[in-house]
Amino acid sequence: MTQTNTDSKKSIRHVDAAIIGAGTAGHNAYRQISKATDNLVIINEGIWSTTCTTMGCMPSKLLIAAADRAYHANHSDEFGIEGNATINGKQVMKRVQDERDRFSSFPLKNVESWDENSKIYGRTVFAESGLIEAHTATGDIEYIKADHIIIATGSKPSVPEGWKLSLGDTLITSDTIFELPDLPKSMAVVGTGAIGLELAQAMSRLGVEVAIFNRSKNVGGIKDDSINQKAIACFSNQLDLRLDTKIESVSRDDSVSPAQAVINYTDADGNDQTWRGEKVLAATGRRNSLHTLGLEHVGVCLDDKNRPLDMDKLTGKIKDTNVYIVGDANAYMPLLHISSNEGYLSGKEVALIISGKADEIDLSEAIAKDPDCSKDSTILNDMAPDKSHTATTAMSVIFSAPQIMSVGQSLSEIEEADQPCVIGEVSFDNQGRSRVMGVNCGLLRIYACPKSSLILGASMVGPDAEYIAHILATAITNKVDIDGLLASPFYHPTILEGLRTALRDVAGKIREYQS
Repeated sequence: MTQTNTDSKKSIRHVDAAIIGAGTAGHNAYRQISKATDNLVIINEGIWSTTCTTMGCMPSKLLIAAADRAYHANHSDEFGIEGNATINGKQVMKRVQDERDRFSSFPLKNVESWDENSKIYGRTVFAESGLIEAHTATGDIEYIKADHIIIATGSKPSVPEGWKLSLGDTLITSDTIFELPDLPKSMAVVGTGAIGLELAQAMSRLGVEVAIFNRSKNVGGIKDDSINQKAIACFSNQLDLRLDTKIESVSRDDSVSPAQAVINYTDADGNDQTWRGEKVLAATGRRNSLHTLGLEHVGVCLDDKNRPLDMDKLTGKIKDTNVYIVGDANAYMPLLHISSNEGYLSGKEVALIISGKADEIDLSEAIAKDPDCSKDSTILNDMAPDKSHTATTAMSVIFSAPQIMSVGQSLSEIEEADQPCVIGEVSFDNQGRSRVMGVNCGLLRIYACPKSSLILGASMVGPDAEYIAHILATAITNKVDIDGLLASPFYHPTILEGLRTALRDVAGKIREYQS
């Protein structure tokens, strides 16, 4: 519906719903709302695929897959397997890009099936009147009044101020690294979070000379000091870690060919140092762009970390507004499965309101009847009717070697809540199957409530951490206690037997606490 505003003489398009952003959350929201109305728009600036498929989860795992093959080919002497692999950097990157494009094509096919009249290619801001201004690629401005607004604008790499100008094309980010036609000869990685650690290790295993910088003595964002120290010990055997350093300046040296990046820094001992190399990967986090949208004009306030205040953690709805902020845009838990769920739930709730059924049927019942939540669905969401009003258990995994995981509450969160807690642990240094596989470096710590015997959280660096994380997350979500987990079988010989050892340690400390 289009109406003319007699005061401003603007042509205003009135829609039931407007979705801003076409990533994972935006796709799921659009799918749900389009079932209830065709009077909707989705406005997007940039790619219409997802961060995961284009420059996140999938291309990084493709690079890691190549790196792992190279590493094992070159580091199996102890098994009696000797030799040196030849690494074809151009072919490595070609496969990454080819498979990445294949993964990206699937969400793009969905976009192609959408009504062209509902798609707007452009940048969004909110006017003082609360209208949406869609600044299109052709230079026009479309004015839109929406009864419901879902903001799913994602996040972008955060680059320190001035680095783009100082480093030029020697600077890369997680958004651009997978466009490289060949592997660089050398690289500095600034930041040891998930992105920095995964890509640094992958590049190193593929023969790139890599130095990793971080301003604190921490890797992987680990919040348990014992796990962090173990992780540093494990990674120091294979990576050039320059932790607790301060980068003073960056520059580009054009006197050599090809041009080199230069980093001047102060090391952990307070000495002035210089690094020179081909590329600098800024892995200093990702940031949302909510502060650029004019959200104050639609009643949304942000905290000092650019996160929306008064937000429902399940649907992303902002209290006393018609606005939802979902996915990486709200910056509370920027993970794909969370973005998927928030996009689905916000879209489902808006669809119920638009269809006039919100007072007749609650969200759980709507989900139960939704084919998108059946076992045959291919949509990216993890919703079940009985969990639709339950916050998702926190879980993160870093696909390094060894892997890093955290699940549930961190130690600091447990301490801040003044919850009673016992900690059970296991070292993987001498764990049977881990030694057999030659991956015996790691530590798992499980935090449990000694009164209820329920798991509160866990942290780990070690082999198969991704699987142990899922087992523990399932236990937390479904309130399976320590004895319940120990009643399950643990096959021999498996790395998962290490989990049983840690659980037994927890059980023993619970008995001590209760006695």
